[in-house]
Parts: sequence; structure tokens; C-alpha cells
Amino acid sequence: MMPKVKVIKETNTGKNIVFQNTGNHEKMTLNQFINRIESGKSVYSDRYYIKHDSSGKTPVSKPNRNKKDNIE
Repeated sequence: MMPKVKVIKETNTGKNIVFQNTGNHEKMTLNQFINRIESGKSVYSDRYYIKHDSSGKTPVSKPNRNKKDNIE
């Protein structure tokens, strides 16, 4: 099972900008996380997708009723 991803840094407006894999403790910037999800070849592609909103691209958990893989 893939570890969760949590937010470890936000802007003062609340935009998530640095993430951490809770299993291997790897840190990723927003752009790194987005690129991995969008590549389709990453383990993150199965659990997360990119939402386009007024603040740009935002990684979000795919809806599946499983709170264990939500971004914290």
C-alpha cells in the first residue's frame, strides 16, 4: 500500500506548496508533485489527480470513500 502524502508548507493564502510522502519522507514541491501525477507513470497517479481552479493546478485525492489515501 502506498503511503499517504501530507502538506508540510502552505502560502499565507493557504495554497499547498510543499508535500511529503509519509512512507519514505521524500519532500516534493507543488510542481514536482503535479509533474509526477500528470506523468501517469508515478505511483501517485493512481491516487491523485490535478484540479484546475482559480489558483492554478491543485493536486487532490481521487474520490473513493477511503480516507486513508487523502492528502493530509
